Amino acid sequence: MTRVSRGTMTREDSLSFATIEELGALLVKRKVSPVELTKHFLRRIEKYNPQLNAFLTVTAEDALAAARRAEKELIHRRGSSRPGRPLLGIPITLKDNIWTRGIRTTAGSKVLRDFVPSEDATVVRKLARAGAILLGKTNLHEFAYGITTNNVHYGATHNPWALERIPGGSSGGSAAAIAAGLTVASIGTDTGGSIRIPAAMCGIVGLKPTFGRVSVFGTIPLAPSFDHVGPLAHSVTDAATLLGLLAGRDPLDPTSSVRRVEDYSAALRKPLRKFRLGRAGDYFWKKLDGEVRHATEAAVRDLEKHGATVREISLPHLSDSVEAATNISLAETRYGHEVAGYFPAHADEYSDDVRGRMEAGEKVLATQYLAGVDLQKRLRAEFDAAFQDVDAIVAPTATIPAPPIGADHVEIGGEQVPLRAALLGMNRPANFTGHPAISVPCGFTRGGLPIGLQLIGRSFDESTLLRIALVYERTHNWRDRHPKLD
Repeated sequence: MTRVSRGTMTREDSLSFATIEELGALLVKRKVSPVELTKHFLRRIEKYNPQLNAFLTVTAEDALAAARRAEKELIHRRGSSRPGRPLLGIPITLKDNIWTRGIRTTAGSKVLRDFVPSEDATVVRKLARAGAILLGKTNLHEFAYGITTNNVHYGATHNPWALERIPGGSSGGSAAAIAAGLTVASIGTDTGGSIRIPAAMCGIVGLKPTFGRVSVFGTIPLAPSFDHVGPLAHSVTDAATLLGLLAGRDPLDPTSSVRRVEDYSAALRKPLRKFRLGRAGDYFWKKLDGEVRHATEAAVRDLEKHGATVREISLPHLSDSVEAATNISLAETRYGHEVAGYFPAHADEYSDDVRGRMEAGEKVLATQYLAGVDLQKRLRAEFDAAFQDVDAIVAPTATIPAPPIGADHVEIGGEQVPLRAALLGMNRPANFTGHPAISVPCGFTRGGLPIGLQLIGRSFDESTLLRIALVYERTHNWRDRHPKLD
């Protein structure tokens, strides 16, 4: 597979990999129409999705109808802009565990293969009000319960940078579609890293907001204590735009917060000259692939050159959270599937890996669950205490670049490590505590595989997190490199 850089980009490439901001300007100036743009992405989906398997459902007719409506609205505006419709004419996708009225929502499972919701998820309604055009629903690990998107029912999703490798999961279809230029952006879910892991492995931006910042109503739950909804996009600016549209109190979601939603896009326009980063070196930086270590440490040095002061921080109970988070996740997922009538009633329709976790969930004791909840409170307090002295915690997003499809162990420093542990260990802490976290591209391996840098921020302070991420994004032109499918 070859790569393309911005210097050699054709009009095809410039549309395929453009940001919301760039396409919005073209649409308002009528240099491209919503119908032309939608047809462009539908052609690319038809051409390249057979290689990637990023989509489970393509909504071509609905997308073109929405594009025609958007086109009429833009003509009526005569080039003027209107607040509240920042996505007018912008084609996007949704992870297929997010309800869409009248469009099947499988959660990547055999159990829900024919499920057609009667209403939209809250985030879908918000995107529609903003003018977004839905291209389709993307592939994921079954019930979002895995980190590979090796879906046994609908087929594995392939990483566009190397088709024999995973895109990460569980929002792997969303990340692969963006990286390959099949959509402008996507909305995913993150329970243990499911936005950030695929973002890192596909070379895009992935943002998990603070717990409660974005409504989860209408998303098929995994572990409700850890579930988040958030954007995947080409740029930090796009992630900020999408978060601003999605965030806010939802009466249909009792976990959603009443905290005021900031103008994240406006926050990015404020220069950030000095900021403080924390490194938990005895956990996040302990066991890494050599190329990942080289790229992420170089990224930290770049941040220091652009205003960061880096200091070591202590999070004494961070290592203990691995078992605690596992117990909570296993128990909540098993309980949720029992209440919904999925498991064990349809156990034979589950894949072996997900069925195994469902069975393990039955064995979690109440005392183990409660001990996990107690540790969750303690670790959240430790993170909050650390944020008195730093503005964000910096770490690699994943310990490794994308491994081959089918691998269940990876080698790190001469040691065989279970793949699931290698990826969840870096990402689940922010789900466990509920703090916001973002992954941004920070380089490539010698073989051309993307590497991601993770920043974890204060609760409900996504503005600072996004501003720091933007500082790094502007130090390199990583976003100008794209996979070119043959």
